[in-house]
Amino acid sequence: MPSVTHDTLNGLFRNRPAFAFEILRELFDVPVPDPARAEVAGADFNDRPSRDCVADTVVINGPAYQRSLAVIVESQLAIEPDKLTAWPRYAAALWLREDCPVELLVICPSSQVATWASGPIPTALPGYVMRARVVGPDQIPPITDPAQAIECPELAALSVMAHGHRREVTETFMTALSKVADQHAPQYYEYAYRLSPITVRRILEELMSSTTWPVYSPFAREHFGRGVTEGKAEGKAEGKIEGKLEGLAEGEVRAVLAVLQARSVSVPDEARERITACTDAVQLEEWVRRAATATAVEELFAG
Repeated sequence: MPSVTHDTLNGLFRNRPAFAFEILRELFDVPVPDPARAEVAGADFNDRPSRDCVADTVVINGPAYQRSLAVIVESQLAIEPDKLTAWPRYAAALWLREDCPVELLVICPSSQVATWASGPIPTALPGYVMRARVVGPDQIPPITDPAQAIECPELAALSVMAHGHRREVTETFMTALSKVADQHAPQYYEYAYRLSPITVRRILEELMSSTTWPVYSPFAREHFGRGVTEGKAEGKAEGKIEGKLEGLAEGEVRAVLAVLQARSVSVPDEARERITACTDAVQLEEWVRRAATATAVEELFAG
């Protein structure tokens, strides 16, 4: 089952397809056509008689009768050797379907996964070795200029994901949101929030509720006001539900360990302590999902 991070990364490109071409142009110096014609295309590649192949997101440029460039965007959260077979299949099928150059763009929140994805991908075709354009934390720039964040809020959201522990990066993103159209600001805030680790989420929450936040912004007033109201209500109910929340977290911890045990995955003491110490129900739920397919406990913590 796709995770929140996986779906959110794909949402960045599906919401504004031109972002894929901008990354290729700005980060990899790939000559790309005018991204104004960019659009999301079908991501299922029929590969019968063997199997159907479905990529995460496909973006193409140019009219249907004259495609100029197609981009496969893959959100890769963990090392998956099977993808080294799937990716060339995706590219070949898309090239045959659209009859235009194809680029593979892989977005990796983890540096370890980015290093793995950056290697050469050999195929059974003589002389054909594929290489992906990989965007990991080292390729994502730390954006500290509000003007740059306003120009490309999608890249700013990725910058928060990769470098949000640097407070100036998160502050720049939040400042930029105050100048983004109000109907779009909440969406970009949600993108950054969902992609970020828990420590960065706390900074985002602090900035949203801080008196230094420009509360004249309608977006800020809406969220700040809602936060105050919800905070009061939660404060009244906290005593009643605290025990229930603790019980929920404990249940999720037991579920993670039980699934790993059932799949004969070894859990060293350090990993067990990390799991049992976690009280974030969202994080624990994600670990339960990963445990269902993990072959090693390290896969739980990837990304």
